[in-house]
Amino acid sequence: MQPARVLVAADKFKGSLTAVQVAERVTAGLQRVVPGLAVETLPVADGGDGTVAAAVAAGFERREVRVTGPLGESLTAAYALREGTAVVEMAEASGLQHLPEGVFAPLTSTTFGSGELLRAALDAGARTIVFGVGGSATTDGGAGMLAALGARFLDADGEPVGPGGGGLRDLVSADLSGLDPRFKDVELVLASDVDNPLTGPKGAPAVYGPQKGATPEDVATLDAALAHYASVLGPEQAELPGAGAAGGIGYGALVALGASFRPGIEIMLDVLGFAPALERATLVITGEGSLDEQTLHGKAPAGVAAAARAQNIDVVAVCGRLTLPPEALGRAGIRRAYALTALEPDPARCMAEAGPLLERVAASIARDFLI
Repeated sequence: MQPARVLVAADKFKGSLTAVQVAERVTAGLQRVVPGLAVETLPVADGGDGTVAAAVAAGFERREVRVTGPLGESLTAAYALREGTAVVEMAEASGLQHLPEGVFAPLTSTTFGSGELLRAALDAGARTIVFGVGGSATTDGGAGMLAALGARFLDADGEPVGPGGGGLRDLVSADLSGLDPRFKDVELVLASDVDNPLTGPKGAPAVYGPQKGATPEDVATLDAALAHYASVLGPEQAELPGAGAAGGIGYGALVALGASFRPGIEIMLDVLGFAPALERATLVITGEGSLDEQTLHGKAPAGVAAAARAQNIDVVAVCGRLTLPPEALGRAGIRRAYALTALEPDPARCMAEAGPLLERVAASIARDFLI
């Protein structure tokens, strides 16, 4: 009989533990019950915040660069690089985490820094760029990103339009001739768990604008501005899956940079080396902060479970909070899920004590599946 070997491939528990910390705590809990147990850790991400950290944990080199933040401020952002492949996370430059608490700028926040981050990856020699999009503070259709890469968006007076999605109301002409020519020779993969179109009832402003501080009036303004922007650049791409990702930055990458779209967890598992790690495993532990209906739509645990099930390897999940019934977990390929709230029902205490609670949960998994 093959000796037990556990692969821990979990995403972050947002607000309490990084994916690396989740892996460390699960490993500690497992080995408390089964000393000497072989555990391999592969922190994962689905393209949103935490994607660069997952790549670095898998052996990529972390690179830092000064870029423009969503409000126009200067900040330090990171990307990851290994053997000509770069992992760029737009949230590093243009994410909600860069907004001061309680401060939103739905009409003026910009993705300019994301373009600067892509350019830094090109300058470092990247031939393949995995562009993780999610967690954005922006709804500018990627116009800021494209401007940083050499595009010009002009109003009736031939002046650049203002920053953010709101400024696109004044767009009269778009000049893409100055775009960085290196994108013609680079594979750019848009990695996202979001397949929304750019505009409309399921578009970026309507679905994600409110979490970035957009009022109903702002949503209507942004939707009209992005529809106008798409009419200038190319309306066909506005309907493509992923066009609405991260405030429409997906659209900018698809229409002007020659990007292709892949589900974030699918491409990230490829890049991180999940397949060979899976071959060595007899049990896989995945998870994220909340296992809920959203998990089933392209989130990291669902991607991990699908890949493991295809190889007939058992999968269990850890999470802070669980709202999925056992039958839904089963359909996703997860045999059982262990929630921290089963040990500590108070949400605030559960988040504050997530590390020790996760070790206790992992010990339970060891007793249930490894002894």
